[in-house]
Order: sequence, then structure tokens, then C-alpha cells
Amino acid sequence: TIAALASVNHIDPAKPIVIGQRLRLPAAAPALTPQRLDVRAMLDQWSGRLGVRLTPVDRVEELAQELPRLDLVAVEFPNPSDGRGYSQARLLRERLGFRGELRAVGAGVRQDQVFLLARCGFDALELAAGEDAQAARRALERYDVAYQPGSAAVGLRAQRFSAQ
Repeated sequence: TIAALASVNHIDPAKPIVIGQRLRLPAAAPALTPQRLDVRAMLDQWSGRLGVRLTPVDRVEELAQELPRLDLVAVEFPNPSDGRGYSQARLLRERLGFRGELRAVGAGVRQDQVFLLARCGFDALELAAGEDAQAARRALERYDVAYQPGSAAVGLRAQRFSAQ
């Protein structure tokens, strides 16, 4: 059950549970393969906050029906040259109307990309290891004119920056 999974994995109902994170099964649980694990039915029992983590190959359109239940969508940037997360963010914000927290995560989240991430709709960042959170905050104010369409207001708040 979802309660057993939450207990074994020390999941706090006040924080988003991220769909796709690796969870340990309770000792008493039968051996389950992903095909036999009915995640949607289990999540219907979950009353806490929910989130998902998207990889660059995931299709955001497949989340359309689930978006009203989600508090967080974390978009993975595996390296600085992979820009698919920017497209995923724009689709989530503009086409699908996602209003929850949109977080950029992964080794590709660098301080020099902060302004562009915000313009695509990200409002939270987990900077890559070794990145300077203060420099990333300053990068938001580096430009005052954008020549491409994007999110009108840069919505990254100081409390939504984190560095590893």
C-alpha cells in the first residue's frame, strides 16, 4: 500500500513525493515488477503533495490529465548542451497551463542559463554541483531586455535556489 511505501522510504506527506524516484519496497511486499505495480491506483490513495521528474526523452503531453494533481514538475538537464528541457517547460506552462512549481534539475543547470530558464517558465532551480547560488541570483538581473518571447515575469524567488 502507499502507506507502507511512505513509511519504508521515510516520505514526508508535507513534501512532494516525486513519481519516478527510486523507492524501496516494504519487506512484506510481494516481488513486483514495474508492469505489475499499479502506480496510479496507489497514488489515488496518497493525500500528500505529488511531483514528477521528467527526463529529456519524456513527452510532457502524457502528463496532461495528471497536471491538476501535481504540485511539482522537475525537468532534468543532464548536461549544459541539452536544451530539450526548455521546450518541455514552455509546453507545460503555455500549452498545458501548469501552474505548480517547475524546477530545473541536473548537471546541466548552470548559473549562465538562469535567465533563460526563468524566461521558459522555471520558478525553481537545483544548480549543478560546484555552481555558485549567489552568482546565479545575480545572473537573473544581468539582462533587462529579452528579444525572444517567453514568460513575461522572471519568477525565480531566492528561496527556490539551491546548490549541491
